[in-house]
Amino acid sequence: MARPARRDEVDALLGETYGRGVIGRGLGRSYGDAAQCAGGLVIDLTRLDRVHYVDALKGLVKVEAGLSLDLLMRLLLPLGWFVPVTPGTRHVTVGGALTADIHGKNHHVDGSFCDHVERFTLVTPTGTVDVSPEAEPDLFWATAGGMGLTGVVVDATVRLCPVETAFVRVDTERARDLDDALHRMAGGDHRYQYSVAWVDCLARGASLGRSVLTRGHHARLEELPDRARPSALDFGPKAFLGAPRWLPSTLLNRASVRVFNAMWFAKAPSLERGRIQPLHAFFHPLDGVRNWNLLYGRRGLVQYQFALPLGQEAVLGTALERLSLARCPSFLAVLKRFGPANPGPLSFPIPGWTLALDAPAGWGGLAPLLDGLDELVAEAGGRVYLAKDSRLRPELLPAMYPRLDEWRRVQAKADPAGLLQSDLDRRLSLIERDRAR
Repeated sequence: MARPARRDEVDALLGETYGRGVIGRGLGRSYGDAAQCAGGLVIDLTRLDRVHYVDALKGLVKVEAGLSLDLLMRLLLPLGWFVPVTPGTRHVTVGGALTADIHGKNHHVDGSFCDHVERFTLVTPTGTVDVSPEAEPDLFWATAGGMGLTGVVVDATVRLCPVETAFVRVDTERARDLDDALHRMAGGDHRYQYSVAWVDCLARGASLGRSVLTRGHHARLEELPDRARPSALDFGPKAFLGAPRWLPSTLLNRASVRVFNAMWFAKAPSLERGRIQPLHAFFHPLDGVRNWNLLYGRRGLVQYQFALPLGQEAVLGTALERLSLARCPSFLAVLKRFGPANPGPLSFPIPGWTLALDAPAGWGGLAPLLDGLDELVAEAGGRVYLAKDSRLRPELLPAMYPRLDEWRRVQAKADPAGLLQSDLDRRLSLIERDRAR
């Protein structure tokens, strides 16, 4: 059961009893079951979309948790401010960004979303709490990446990033293989605020892991052409294309993805400096295609993302070898470098590398391939991203998140009766079931 809620209704909903628990939900852009609760109550928080205030001098904004990053960007950019961290889509809520502790192309210098949150209001089954890293540090960091299981975030105050334009100055270059890509990123990412590499997961042999690196900064006003300067802070992206619903499930197969990947790598410049791109083209290219997920057919896609610590680059190579040998038809695979982790026990980023990819859910060899990658990643001290997971085996979770018991103690204090539950929680046994209702 799903129920839209206003701010004054959230407290009452968490005060009631539901046999299968309660979980909050934003725009539903998690690829897994984090915001689902079969047999329980899902609270639709998208009505909580008000802006309390914007401090354009200090670069602070206080908003309700159901406001999307898309609307927030449209509000802030004309004022010369940008969100501190954005994922690959604008269509996520502030509350979702906080409880998943999202990361972006700038983690190596700016950390993840919760590193820029000053405070938030959390409604728990035991009461409403004003949470900050100073006043409630344990609860703050348990909520960061806690997937909504410590309570319902209803508002947040976020520090912003100052910008002069709604554009990015981008450098692009090709890397001939994985070692070349890692060398370029490790040696040069510190010169860029944003960095990401598209990886060809079907390349083999000497070309294994060949990549296209795109790195950049927010463009300064003086870097824009004269004709663009009067509208430098305009921001109104639209989706001009749409994927039709009649596309066959076999559209993305080994042959078509291999051709696409080869063409994408070939058309990328071997080296290009200083190209000016709109923010939405650099950060959110898929938002320009309505219903892009329909490209995968009726069975949809599986999104898979893992992180590996520094020193485990050989394991990353092994993972790519397995993907290539299995001929996994993924045309969207991205590699990023993570900086220092924050104190969140379930926050995903760790110092090292992260690879995210998608694949058609109906591809026959997908399940055993990803199961094997899970084991490889866990043995290397890595982890998968819970905000995207839909299939991890629960026995691997403690190895991937060694501070799980620490998180459970804080969660149990916030929710002693075990009212907060989700399908993700039950599948992975995040919360100890002898306590949960």
